[in-house]
Amino acid sequence: MLSIRRSAGAFVAVAIGVTLVAAATLLLASGRPQVPDRLAHAAVVVQSPEAGAPADSFAPTRPWSAARTAELTSRLAGVPGVTAAVPDRTFYAQALVDGRPPATDGQREDAHQGHGWSSTRLGGLRLVAGEPPRRAGEVVVDRALGLRPGRPVTLLTAAGPQPYTVTGLVDAPGVYVADEVATALAPGVRTIGLLVASRAGPGEVAEAARGVVGGDGRVLTGGGRGALEPREDARTRWIGMQVLTATAALAGFVTVFVVASTFAFTVAQRRRELGLLRAIGATPRQVRHMVHAEALVVGATAGLAGLLAGATLAPVLGRLLVDVGFEPATFQVRYEPWPVAGSFAVGPVIALLAVWSASRRAARVRPLEALREAAVEQRPIGRLRVATGVLLVVTGVALSLGTATSDEARDAATFALYAVMALVAGATVLAPAVVGPVVRMLRWPVRRPGGAIGMLVRAGAVTATRRTASIAAPVLLTVAFAVLVSGMVRTTTAAYAAGRVDKVNAGWVVVPDRAPGLSDRAVAATGGAALLPTTVFESDPTSLPENRPLTALGVDPASFAAANRALTVVAGSLDDLRGDTVVLPVSANRQPSEPYALVSADGEVVSLRVVAVVTDDSIPGDLLLPRSVVRAHDPSALTSAVYVQDRIDPPVEGRIVDVSAWAAEADRAEDRLVWLFTLLMIGVSAGYGAVAVANTLLMAAAGRAADLRLIRLAGATRRQVIWLVTAEAALVVLIGALLGGTVAFVGLLSIRAGLAAQAGVAVDLVVPWSVVGGVVGLCLLLALLTSALPAWRSLHHHPTRSPVGIVG
Repeated sequence: MLSIRRSAGAFVAVAIGVTLVAAATLLLASGRPQVPDRLAHAAVVVQSPEAGAPADSFAPTRPWSAARTAELTSRLAGVPGVTAAVPDRTFYAQALVDGRPPATDGQREDAHQGHGWSSTRLGGLRLVAGEPPRRAGEVVVDRALGLRPGRPVTLLTAAGPQPYTVTGLVDAPGVYVADEVATALAPGVRTIGLLVASRAGPGEVAEAARGVVGGDGRVLTGGGRGALEPREDARTRWIGMQVLTATAALAGFVTVFVVASTFAFTVAQRRRELGLLRAIGATPRQVRHMVHAEALVVGATAGLAGLLAGATLAPVLGRLLVDVGFEPATFQVRYEPWPVAGSFAVGPVIALLAVWSASRRAARVRPLEALREAAVEQRPIGRLRVATGVLLVVTGVALSLGTATSDEARDAATFALYAVMALVAGATVLAPAVVGPVVRMLRWPVRRPGGAIGMLVRAGAVTATRRTASIAAPVLLTVAFAVLVSGMVRTTTAAYAAGRVDKVNAGWVVVPDRAPGLSDRAVAATGGAALLPTTVFESDPTSLPENRPLTALGVDPASFAAANRALTVVAGSLDDLRGDTVVLPVSANRQPSEPYALVSADGEVVSLRVVAVVTDDSIPGDLLLPRSVVRAHDPSALTSAVYVQDRIDPPVEGRIVDVSAWAAEADRAEDRLVWLFTLLMIGVSAGYGAVAVANTLLMAAAGRAADLRLIRLAGATRRQVIWLVTAEAALVVLIGALLGGTVAFVGLLSIRAGLAAQAGVAVDLVVPWSVVGGVVGLCLLLALLTSALPAWRSLHHHPTRSPVGIVG
């Protein structure tokens, strides 16, 4: 069986992998949508029809019109067991404090939402002071704002600042107005909550409600009401799911990689022991089964340890995910059976997968190996291994070409990741054959430690290529991943920013500040080209998917054309965009003068006429509408940006930035999360790489004690021996870093080519050298420590007490 020292490296690697997998799967199982507090007292909730959109688009449901809402509310109120049917109207409203939005409001979706007072019944909300709003101009606000009943307050609405009087306070974010005011501000409704009598069962009420609604919505009860959580929370939860899934997948992949390298190195060190077993009659099958049994023991024990550690760390990691923005504030860790069972099984499975190649190599050891005094490698890598390595490299190059020619950024990133994985695997397989040429290329730095010592460093690396390759493999993987992912993120961010700048003909941009958008009054004060986005839905019943959501931009055609360099009209004229008209991209397959119907934000069907067709990349949305049409059907629509030529004083809810700064921060929130995710992935891989390098060097040090003492007997000083082992460690890290960097740069160059083709502008290759330097420095530091400290300890013994032997 494996000794404790030899199995420690594999045990640590598997335990870390299972810890990450267990924590990630437990957090994944806990990521259930939560019922919003505002609707917690509504045992049954009726939601408007779902949008025909991908699961990760987080599009709102198609709203009911005012007439349809009134009809459904009346019929649902008559369902047996229902005490009240309350439509939940939501609109934009934000209280100003000292003339500006509060600093934290822009970070919470419900903090800048208004509702009718009757909506408070759905969440059991009660006044803590004052009275409900009963007429126009009265409002109830969150007492955290520091206001008192009877005091005036200014609400920022889509039209602009409006004066109100505070009549009451509640312990909840948002503002609440009289129901008549809410009806005017939010004619379209997406949710109707049903209050159920205590003697009635929610299931029976829900079944009766389904008969009323039919196909024009869906009825939710119990945990199913979690589908009503705010879109921002749903999006955050989805991002967290991607992060956790990627972490678990990367942990599994890197663990197999590291453990395979550890077992391969162990088998290489045990050639004489395995040869002795073969000499006394052990068959190759028995040797293979022995190695499998050792791996199974390591995997099972490490899996149990990792499971306990992962379960302990899960709550801590859950709070950290909430703090950095990968999970919503409602996230709570729950312990489910399937993540526990699955995580425990991961340990043995990873160990058996990792030991497969090493067990085949162990079975091929011949009995003659037991008679050899030297552990110098006798055989170069086999033809099958060369063929496998070449095939992987060719696959990686082919995927890199796919990256450079892909039309979609997401596909390009996927191709690049697969390409680098294939190239990393190929470089690892071929590493023993590549070590010699690389060492000869690095001849000058290798000689620097001093004549004979430099010669020994180079000779040791060239003659023990398998050992060198095994130690360099985790560095190769770590550096390749760090360079690829960090460079890909920074290069992509820079490319998108350059593409935005290239399309805008303006000097400055007015953007929201502490608010989700700009009001009409703010836009009017700027006098620039404004974009007023809203979500509409295709009303054609033959279109697939049904209720497909589209992003419509309300614009003034003249100012929009002047500010948009990318605008290319294929047919018709943009000047005709007035009244009930629409401009569509080529992909819509419509021609000028054709009718086009949409369901707007108020739930009404709007009949439009196509007046122009533009290229698909001409507009930052799906279609263009006159600004007046958007405002007429979406009272809460807010302007996302205003393009101006000269610097102006910004409105109270906005700020002004130059075009370059606007382009760089357009996706700032997403870029921040992506970069945090990138650093997390790099941290996982770098931690594994460092552990693998340390483990392998510690095992190598144990086998080289006699070798180092022999060098001392030959006249080398302790300082020279320390120089020898540290120079060897530094050389191995340098080899791994060079191979990993080369592999990653192939992927990055292909990504840059693909991004340049997509954006239509020159794209600079951006590599965060500080991150790469930190990763390489960590591997180098641990390599130096784990090679120098064991050597220094072994040299404290008198050299004449050492057995004489040569160990590769």
